[in-house]
Amino acid sequence: MKVMRVERQAPVENRPLVLSDTAIPEPRAGEVLIKIECCGICRTDLHVVEGELPPVRPRIVPGHQAVGRIETRGPGAAEFRVGQRVGVAWLNRSCGTCRYCLKGSENLCDDPRFTGYHLDGGYAEYMVAPEKFVYAIPGDIVSHQAAPLLCAGIIGYRAFCRSGIRKGGRLGLYGFGSSAHIVIQIARYYGCQVYVATREEKHRQLAARLGAVWTGQASEAPPDRLDGAILFAPAGELVPPALRALDKGGTLALAGIYVTDIPSIGYEPELFYEKTLTSVTANTRQDGLELMKLARDIPITTHTELFPLEKANEALIQLKHDGLSGSGVLLMD
Repeated sequence: MKVMRVERQAPVENRPLVLSDTAIPEPRAGEVLIKIECCGICRTDLHVVEGELPPVRPRIVPGHQAVGRIETRGPGAAEFRVGQRVGVAWLNRSCGTCRYCLKGSENLCDDPRFTGYHLDGGYAEYMVAPEKFVYAIPGDIVSHQAAPLLCAGIIGYRAFCRSGIRKGGRLGLYGFGSSAHIVIQIARYYGCQVYVATREEKHRQLAARLGAVWTGQASEAPPDRLDGAILFAPAGELVPPALRALDKGGTLALAGIYVTDIPSIGYEPELFYEKTLTSVTANTRQDGLELMKLARDIPITTHTELFPLEKANEALIQLKHDGLSGSGVLLMD
């Protein structure tokens, strides 16, 4: 099978992903083998490829937004039928025994494994995954539009919940890429007014088309106080202005797995009046199940740009330089 492997961590402009041929993996007990149709690209993939996330194994195959069909099942795997369409997300497995897993916070597991980081991911024609961490894809969603739901959607949904926003509230989105263009659809479904601050004009235009009541530059102050906000851009310098934009009691959720250093913040102008600054760490399976139901009910439409597997470097270059409008997706065929 064909895969795109990280031969060395380096700036993506140096084409560190290399097309390789390797054997199709065999599913072990409780695992399924998936013939992949497509895989979304994510800024986390970029952090894996370029080294902001330290390597945990050599020559990893990135990708954690994979959609495909069950090819075979390992011993004991019986939840999905052969041929069923499924998706694989970032959280590949959790230990199930630490105190976080036992209280339902498996996203904080002491010994987690992540797809495309600890284990080979979806930049490939086939992959294996534990069936307990695989999601059924709603039948009326096209595969390449479903792929971004598996990370951009799930993490965006968790960030939306962590922001504390309520129905009809004022929500700020800082950065408007793959995740934010899904979150705005969830927010509008719940009657929220959405304010988008992002540096790219084409992203502001997409936000306006999706129902934003205001768009502005990344550090620009929105015209109204926000009840909640989400920072999607990996830019710590946006934390102080985002906190200043919050109303009393508002919450800013940081959605990235990596964010540059946050400058010092002033207590009174930025954090006083019971404002909250919180992070978002991975996801739980429940997040994924709830998001898949919302995707069907709203319904969520993802805006995708499609690339062949061998163009993964070029797709990540576009992602790095804000060249994508919506989500990039690799096609295996």
